[in-house]
Amino acid sequence: MKYAKLMGIALIVGLVSTVVDYSPVLAKTVKVEFTAVETEVVIDNKGTTYKAWTFNGQFPGPVVRATEGDTIEFSLTNPKTNTTAHSMDFHAGEMDFLTNHKPVERGETHKVTFTPKKPGIFFYHCGVQPMIQHIARGMMGAIIIDPKDPNALPKADREYVLVQSELWKNPDDVQGMFDRKYDHAVFNGGVFKYHPFLGGKPLEAKPGERVRIYIVNAGPNNFSAFHPIGEIWDNAWASGNPANKLTGVQTVVVGPGDAYTVDVVVENEGGYPLVTHSLTDALRGAIAVLVVKKDAQTLPLMPYVTPGKK
Repeated sequence: MKYAKLMGIALIVGLVSTVVDYSPVLAKTVKVEFTAVETEVVIDNKGTTYKAWTFNGQFPGPVVRATEGDTIEFSLTNPKTNTTAHSMDFHAGEMDFLTNHKPVERGETHKVTFTPKKPGIFFYHCGVQPMIQHIARGMMGAIIIDPKDPNALPKADREYVLVQSELWKNPDDVQGMFDRKYDHAVFNGGVFKYHPFLGGKPLEAKPGERVRIYIVNAGPNNFSAFHPIGEIWDNAWASGNPANKLTGVQTVVVGPGDAYTVDVVVENEGGYPLVTHSLTDALRGAIAVLVVKKDAQTLPLMPYVTPGKK
């Protein structure tokens, strides 16, 4: 009997030590304040401007980041000076659609509080009809929910967020959006934005660094086949969830409204294009070049994305 009790205690201790085998991150409150801004943004390396609908003046919107189990307090303000209602749909949230994703009319502010329960990389976007137009004009972005266990993913030396989308020269051509008659495909709102041979600025890394790319497909229609030319994704996680691990992946297929976390470790200096292998989209603008060199500079999560004109 005593032996059985001791074995039971040992089993419980073993289970506990398995569960808390890392330094847990304490939950916190993350405040996120967005304003719907209808503005002009630059969409190519020639300075061409575009009448966008944005969150906080950016196309795509700012990256939101929190940890699994945090409380996110979000507010969206739609100024009276705008032309239409706007809203927010966080794919990282699990909440009632009618209450939390409702349209925010001009002159109103809407607040939502939620706790993300699953780690990963998720899409967010405006859901006001025609939703296809609100997304195409720039009301979308990425939200990263880091796992509560800091060891759930390998430690990355660098991280970048790329949001892929289709772009129409005429932002009011809703029928063209339904008919898929688009002009460009872009990463982070810019045609060849990260292509140094076409006037853009590249992403950068040093040899041997683990580079993590959060790839989000905003669509609104096309699938992305995200591929590193000259390399192979060392690991890939569907929706960025550590439970969805793949190893040695040449291309990840990312549907509209979906996302992946992918890692690559490049050993040799040089240029490595990151493309959608749907070539009609790559050749319309969805190519980003990762330049690997010993003196690589440190860049932000979403490089060279700046607010437009107010």
